[in-house]
Amino acid sequence: MTQPIIVFDLDGTLVDTAPDLLDALAHALRDTGLPPIDPVLFHNYLGMGGRAMIERAFRQANRVLEADHHDQLITTFLQHYTDNIPGRSKPFPGVLDAMTRFADAGWKLAICTNKFEKLSHSLIEGLNIQAHFAANCGADTFAWRKPDPRHLLSTIERAGGDRHQAIMVGDSKTDIETAKAAGIPVVAVDFGYTDQPVASFEPSVVISRFDELTVEMAQRLIAAGNA
Repeated sequence: MTQPIIVFDLDGTLVDTAPDLLDALAHALRDTGLPPIDPVLFHNYLGMGGRAMIERAFRQANRVLEADHHDQLITTFLQHYTDNIPGRSKPFPGVLDAMTRFADAGWKLAICTNKFEKLSHSLIEGLNIQAHFAANCGADTFAWRKPDPRHLLSTIERAGGDRHQAIMVGDSKTDIETAKAAGIPVVAVDFGYTDQPVASFEPSVVISRFDELTVEMAQRLIAAGNA
């Protein structure tokens, strides 16, 4: 029988990367004359990526952002972020225990993220948890990315998993829509990087702590999905 598989989003789900993403954003905007970034205000937009956050900063300041300038700023953002991985990023509370719980029960683990693959690997390796994952697939691993369901399905395939014995864990509308389109149950964490409550996107289950993510819950979700 094929091992069941649990696929995690990365930023805002497995790892709290907010401090380093905000540092990179502040660094990129340092010479623009924009007001300092409010971490609380930007926290919910971290999952949208550096380009979207830079655009939002200019929009909030009622400043025009030319395309060339935008490209320069995102290059600066990415360079600063890359140079400082893993920085202050760390797994969310309970993540390591949850990963061990599923691995001990015979599950495969994988990552499906819209972070560039190189950055995803650097982060996971910097945190010394890469050995846990059968696959770590980023935005540029395939010719498609979330919310295209093929990103998730291809990640499962690369990990040697079975789509009919899989669940996903994420923190955003994108994650939830991806899993739904793939026909895979999805557990949403409510502490991630999203500007709307994840419950409004109707995931299979919403959790607030990783100790709520049990093997028994995952098995029930898969059974219900295959019924």
